Amino acid sequence: MLDDMGPEGRAELDRFARSREALAADRYRPLYHFVSPEGGLNDPNGLCFRHGRWHLFYQAFPPADPRPHWGHAVSPDLAHWSDLPYAIAPGPEESCWSGSTLVEAERVIAMYHGRQLGNMVAVSEDPMLLNWRKVTGGAVLPNPCPIWTPTAGGEAMPGVGGAPVPPGAINFMYDPCIWKQGASYYSVSGGTLPHGPSGKRTRAEFLFRSPDLERWEYLHPLLEDDIFGLPGDDGGCPYFWPIGDRHILLHYSHMSGAHYLLGDYDTERQKLVVTSGGRFTFGPWYPGGVHAPTATPDGRGGVIAIFNINAARPTPGWNQIMSLPRRLTLAGRDDLRMEPAGDLASLRRAHAQAPPMALPANREVTLEGLQGSVAEVAAEIDPMAAQWVELTVLRSPDRAEFTRIAFYRHRGYVDWDRSDGWTRFNESRDSVLLVDTAYSSELPDAECRAPEIAPFYLEPGETLKLRVFIDRSVVEVFVNGRQCLSIRVYPGRTDSTGLSLRAQGSDAALLSLDLWQLEGIYPG
Repeated sequence: MLDDMGPEGRAELDRFARSREALAADRYRPLYHFVSPEGGLNDPNGLCFRHGRWHLFYQAFPPADPRPHWGHAVSPDLAHWSDLPYAIAPGPEESCWSGSTLVEAERVIAMYHGRQLGNMVAVSEDPMLLNWRKVTGGAVLPNPCPIWTPTAGGEAMPGVGGAPVPPGAINFMYDPCIWKQGASYYSVSGGTLPHGPSGKRTRAEFLFRSPDLERWEYLHPLLEDDIFGLPGDDGGCPYFWPIGDRHILLHYSHMSGAHYLLGDYDTERQKLVVTSGGRFTFGPWYPGGVHAPTATPDGRGGVIAIFNINAARPTPGWNQIMSLPRRLTLAGRDDLRMEPAGDLASLRRAHAQAPPMALPANREVTLEGLQGSVAEVAAEIDPMAAQWVELTVLRSPDRAEFTRIAFYRHRGYVDWDRSDGWTRFNESRDSVLLVDTAYSSELPDAECRAPEIAPFYLEPGETLKLRVFIDRSVVEVFVNGRQCLSIRVYPGRTDSTGLSLRAQGSDAALLSLDLWQLEGIYPG
């Protein structure tokens, strides 16, 4: 299947292997999260499934040519990844930034942003997506394009599709997502409207249509009734896919990180009528926060998403990492669920358990003999009447370093649809999951984040179920299949590997806790 690679591709893979071996000694380099084989990485791009394999592309910066390329990795199970040669290299566009892919019967189409020219289209027909041909050899949507520029008098010129374009609205567009409906291709590009209702810029996703990938016409902004953003957010790295019987738009704000919108796709008017929105990071994207998504349908009504997670400490030779894949599904009209995706159980090795036990109020319980810095923890806790319950990981024996994961029942916002007026006011409130890195590291150059606080609803009588993935410098926490927090941490001490539990105010109960040491996904 790799016959089309050629000697240059094989030389790249040899170089990647040597680079991975040299970088493996870095104690903060994850073992089962994907990391680029050489140099830094940035946004993930173009996740897709073809011929029984998952293909992940990403912004890569080869040391010999640090302009943005599309890096490439392949996986049979979303857990084990193998490097492939760089997929798309810059030509006249000088840089290959973010974009998406569309899988057709005989080919895969990539649409991405070439910053110096505009949005580009490339096509690959070989089985492993090693070779790409750039359609037209230049930008199919130039940036800026004269037809979308205000006239000399200042008024907006009409878009090709007949909708007037606000002055200056599309003089910069980026990060296209491509799909097909009927005989036409559609593309949505990130950007902003310069003057929203507040007088501040607001996110927009500019919609285009093409019969042949070469000629594109502007239609209008895709979003309708979007009240879920912050003034100043933009709609970078959009991924627009069906989920259940609705549609989801994942995207990235260069101000506030990764977001999503849920809505109904009106295919006659080509509008996403937005009914709900949420976040994948609950603070700024830097330091150590979740950055941009890539996403693709899983063929079963869900969407698989992967994010890059920013560094929070200098690591020579590499920086960012990829999150674990998440499967996004709907359970109700506006209820987004998220769980880890892929065969992560195949990475489990040594197993240890804590027995069920009472968690007495106001006393930390250390879990002797359970520890790990490359591990998975699955815990079920009955919070009972406790004010909060806490699991600490990467804890040093004297608690000088630890990463805190805490649950607060009914400390989130009221959901009026759930409250039935004032009769169930308290029960209608979200609970919150918190990850706090204030004490994660004693190192002077490890930047901590303000606590990440994510809402989710815990049903009355429902127990708290945590899946925590620890991989040297990253902690990802999934809770009850409804929420996830991912964050970078850099313990300075080699003995910061322990676990503890605590209930505050009143007793709680540990029902079960399993810990597996996880193996790495790279040879050696």
